[in-house]
Amino acid sequence: MRGVLFVLMISSMAFGLIVNPVENLREDFIFGMDVSMLYEIEQLGGKYFENGVEKDCLEILKNHGINWIRLRVWNDPRDENGNPLGGGNCDYLKMTEIAKRAKNLGMKVLLDFHYSDWWADPGKQNKPKEWEYLHGELLERAVYSYTKLVLNHMRRNGALPDMVQVGNEVNNGFLWPDGKISGEGAGGFDGFTRLLKAAIKAVREVDPDIKIVIHLAEGGNNSLFRWFFDEITRRNVDFDVIGVSYYPYWHGTLEDLKNNLYDIATRYNKDVLVVETAYAWTLEDGDGYPNIFNGEEMELTGGYKATVQGQATFLRDLIEVVNSVPNGHGLGIFYWEGDWIPVRGAGWKTGEGNPWDNQAMFDFSGNALPSLNVFKLVKTSSPVEIAIKEILPVEVTTNLGEVPKFPDAVKVLFSDDSIRSLPVEWNFDSALVEESGVYKVEGYIKDIDRKIFATLTVKGSRNYLKNPGFETGEFSPWRVSGDKKAVKVVKANPSSNAHQGEYAVNFWLDESFSFELSQEVELPAGVYRVGFWTHGEKGVKIALKVSDYGGNERSVEVETTGWLEWKNPEIRNIKVETGRIKITVSVEGRAGDWGFIDDFYLFREE
Repeated sequence: MRGVLFVLMISSMAFGLIVNPVENLREDFIFGMDVSMLYEIEQLGGKYFENGVEKDCLEILKNHGINWIRLRVWNDPRDENGNPLGGGNCDYLKMTEIAKRAKNLGMKVLLDFHYSDWWADPGKQNKPKEWEYLHGELLERAVYSYTKLVLNHMRRNGALPDMVQVGNEVNNGFLWPDGKISGEGAGGFDGFTRLLKAAIKAVREVDPDIKIVIHLAEGGNNSLFRWFFDEITRRNVDFDVIGVSYYPYWHGTLEDLKNNLYDIATRYNKDVLVVETAYAWTLEDGDGYPNIFNGEEMELTGGYKATVQGQATFLRDLIEVVNSVPNGHGLGIFYWEGDWIPVRGAGWKTGEGNPWDNQAMFDFSGNALPSLNVFKLVKTSSPVEIAIKEILPVEVTTNLGEVPKFPDAVKVLFSDDSIRSLPVEWNFDSALVEESGVYKVEGYIKDIDRKIFATLTVKGSRNYLKNPGFETGEFSPWRVSGDKKAVKVVKANPSSNAHQGEYAVNFWLDESFSFELSQEVELPAGVYRVGFWTHGEKGVKIALKVSDYGGNERSVEVETTGWLEWKNPEIRNIKVETGRIKITVSVEGRAGDWGFIDDFYLFREE
């Protein structure tokens, strides 16, 4: 967050936008865009327009300040019957044609090797079909030879890239299982880095001036980046740039990103680059296929309205963060698939639609959006003041007798369509939770000298567990036993990993693990029910157990099925006769298993 927010200096209203100039912007800052869908879109009849005039998409991008493009390469994007898989069908022949056009316009090129036949990301890094049965030196040789083949073809065609990614979002390696870092059958960091070095060797031999990028997702996750780059640095991997995916509705706040970029640039003395980012310009849908950015909750999490102005403001703020990385290590940003307009057939998968059309930088008819001007305005605009448009309402729900957690900050909407958090102090009377009802609780925002009121709803059921949603940010009075290093309380908003509130329990470890989370509670005799909410990687077994209540020990087990596929294990009709009960959750994990646990409850049934 920059400065005092109730009077922000932004830009002149050029092009109908408010865009603040970025001070001391480096001359060679990368304003990049991934346009890997472009070849497919054009073949299917998609057209692009600037001020109502049809033009080459790349020419439009250059006119608006884009100076680099990024292209992904898949080995063989066809199924076993030779049918195209979709998502741009990005083989190196097609991508070379786009790269050649960009080079002819004076733009530079970042090439992104997925080393897969189709999409590769932290959740899937499948080997190409032709390499399925290759292992050890044979697989390393295939990676080396293929990398050289592609780059030499591009050089012969006047399209040699200026920068190369060896792998895409390789949080857990690539070319699974040989190059998988953790999990069943994984080759570990040693297996991963042998393959990585084979790819890098090929790039260096083709042209030692090509910058090499190693790319992870989760740009706000500093612990991930430290863990990963400590290990590859220890193994003497030769690379130039740390690449980051950062989508603010998934990967934390801009402050989280800033802290991570500052740390890793300094810790490893490397340049950093946001190689993927995007934001919605509307909540509407252009082709009837559900969009990834699809609601007001994502606006609140992302920190900007889904408008053309919001899209521009997000990019302006991101550019400022990257440019401010110490010692000139912040190279720039690439917007992901800003060209992906809704064109029949140009879906993420053959036969399916476009989940990204509302995050492109063209409207549904291919007209350049005013937000494309942000790449020039950050260098040329003049500052103006903006104002608060709205303080978003605060609603808090709690159970009878349970002290609620009020937010430390409130969301404030500004006239540049940013939604920023301002700290607030609450005047809460704990007596309110002793009776069910709806109450107004006063708060004070010091930064703008303004009182606000939150709506507090106290439900009639009493939750006898303490700190049931971990909103204190700590475990207490919960006890953790077993592999404590696998489990922690993390800040995780509801649109990502928390069930409600701001915090949840997260578990993960790069080796097999087991732990228990328990709480002992004193309570009146009666019949109760207990439960909680959980989600995580498919196949994690989680058991809920109750004991010490006067009856036989009882338990129930669930198995996680995927991210945000919430499970609600519950035990009912527990007849408590001893005046106390012990609640225990047990997790048995394989190496690399992960998940979240949140919102416990212990309610009386009679």
